[in-house]
Amino acid sequence: MGSKLNPYLSFRSEARQAMEFYQSVLGGELNVVTFGDFGQAEGGADLVMHSSLVTPAGYTLFAADTPPGMDLTSGSQITVSISGDDVEELRGYFRGLSVDGQVHMPLQVQAWGDEFGMVVDRFGIPWMVNIGGTA
Repeated sequence: MGSKLNPYLSFRSEARQAMEFYQSVLGGELNVVTFGDFGQAEGGADLVMHSSLVTPAGYTLFAADTPPGMDLTSGSQITVSISGDDVEELRGYFRGLSVDGQVHMPLQVQAWGDEFGMVVDRFGIPWMVNIGGTA
């Protein structure tokens, strides 16, 4: 599969409603996973941990609700997400983006079984890297 680059939208608590709206406009298949699905009910089990909309035109849009205690400020609602299954390529991207940047979550295996990390590059752009099938 290689890797894909996608926008990742952040909301305080409206991710489900926003993604359902985008689905009504763009069409496609919407998948929503809540924090409660992973046993993380603190702050809102119904909040969206991750959602994806894959449209007939080939667009993929990701979104999530920002958990209580994490900052969400105007201008920070979009993150660039790179995902795929090429372990070395994606680890290399994460290392490169981390140079003179700030790692917010080290690249490591998460509850859903993929390797995942978050970094803000030296220009202030937030990135997420998800490597499927590493666990």
